[in-house]
Amino acid sequence: MPVQAKILSGVYSDSMTLMALSTKVNKLPGVEKAMIGMGTAMNKAVISDVGLMSPEIEAASTSDMIYVVECETEEMCAEVLAKIDELRTASVADQNQETSYRSLDKAIEDSDSNLVIISVPGEYAAAEARKALNKDKNVMMFSDNVSVEDELALKQLAHEKGLLVMGPDCGTAIINNVGLCFANAINEGSVGVVAASGTGAQELSVQVDALGGGISQLIGVGGRDLSEDIGGIMMIDGLKMLVQDDQTKVIVLVSKPPAEAVAVKVLEVAKGIDKPIVACFIGDTSTESDATENSANLHFTNNTLEAAKKAVQAAGISVDTDTKSYDFDYEKINSSFAKTQKFIRGVFCGGTICDEVFYILKDATDNVVSNVAKNAKDQLPVGATSHDNALLDMGSDEFTSGRPHPMIDPTARNARLIKEAQDPETAVILLDFVLGYGSNDDPVGAATDSIQQAYEAAGNGKRSLQIVAYVLGTDRDPQGKRSQISQLKDLGVHVVDSVVDMGNVALKMIPQ
Repeated sequence: MPVQAKILSGVYSDSMTLMALSTKVNKLPGVEKAMIGMGTAMNKAVISDVGLMSPEIEAASTSDMIYVVECETEEMCAEVLAKIDELRTASVADQNQETSYRSLDKAIEDSDSNLVIISVPGEYAAAEARKALNKDKNVMMFSDNVSVEDELALKQLAHEKGLLVMGPDCGTAIINNVGLCFANAINEGSVGVVAASGTGAQELSVQVDALGGGISQLIGVGGRDLSEDIGGIMMIDGLKMLVQDDQTKVIVLVSKPPAEAVAVKVLEVAKGIDKPIVACFIGDTSTESDATENSANLHFTNNTLEAAKKAVQAAGISVDTDTKSYDFDYEKINSSFAKTQKFIRGVFCGGTICDEVFYILKDATDNVVSNVAKNAKDQLPVGATSHDNALLDMGSDEFTSGRPHPMIDPTARNARLIKEAQDPETAVILLDFVLGYGSNDDPVGAATDSIQQAYEAAGNGKRSLQIVAYVLGTDRDPQGKRSQISQLKDLGVHVVDSVVDMGNVALKMIPQ
């Protein structure tokens, strides 16, 4: 199919605008592939990976905006490029109908708000965050690719001022029942959350909601907060803020495996609090035995589903603690695979979802690799071909520098899905679909063609392929959870009810 590109020199749009624009363009009739982004090295690498590279794109600078489309005809390509300009102009016009400002200083001067959300390229984000803190505003940094040194300095400043810095790379928060960025429509309730993980916080909140509970506050602190470099500054400050919040009766701490010394520091603070606290450090049990001594208020788990159950129980709601069972015909599935098909391949939008499934598989077999793995022997480098049981977080910084997150524009994730299906060793593919206010308005619809192509690729190789999916969200989310699940089932995809179930079901499907 023909490919055409357009380079706009010296034109910049923020990441959220480009994310929304990419989503719209990929839904236009006749569009096979479309990518819109700044001329960063990462964007060029992704464009090359999906087969859309050209000399003019290669020559683009980081201050240039790139449109590139693949369509059924040359005429259609030209029409789509013109349509992108039209959509981008309309987007700017829509923004101008709201109260808008040319600078953060002016916005702060004219507003009585106490929270600033920052979504600019990482190299500029720290300076904007510092301006906001110096004006005594709390900060939520959606921006990623911010240096550890800048993060530490900003959080130290916020701590001194009694303010919050949520992030960097903070995608989710619910403050005073208002969802920010990638948040879901959740019942208001008595469970407060401090989370060093975005989709981990989302998964916890939707499971609490499904169990009949609700969220009082959800404070995101960024994935590095519990590293040795940062030392849990915002996790501890957020915890103390929830202690002072009358609506919060139960507190949940959520994180990927923290640095051991930082976990001990956080839990020491938690032991002195008179509210029930659930500590959910994904995949980690090393701190439980020491921390539970003389600390009746602390409850431990290493997965989000169990954390939600413990939190809701602590809030006084009865829950079913039995493991969910599914009527999938595992024996038939096991026997359907060709001899070459041995492995699970996960292609995820959510980093903590990938992490949680990684630890579930790791508990059953040592033969698991991922780009989220901490140990060198378990790592799958970016750009590497999958081998063994391989799980890939497509929302990690290396994939999102200067381009939309896959929760909004799944182009790169869809391409990887098809690539995994073409591998003769792939038996089961795992997919997550994350709903919410900031996500793609039809995540399953945006992946439908790729799912069908994945099945076709396996069939052309005379292989069976099983796809297991989890839809993270609620029926009150804009996308509607039930309708998303219905679309998946119509495609022949196996749908489960939690991240934990996704990992456990996949293990039962692969040949032993």
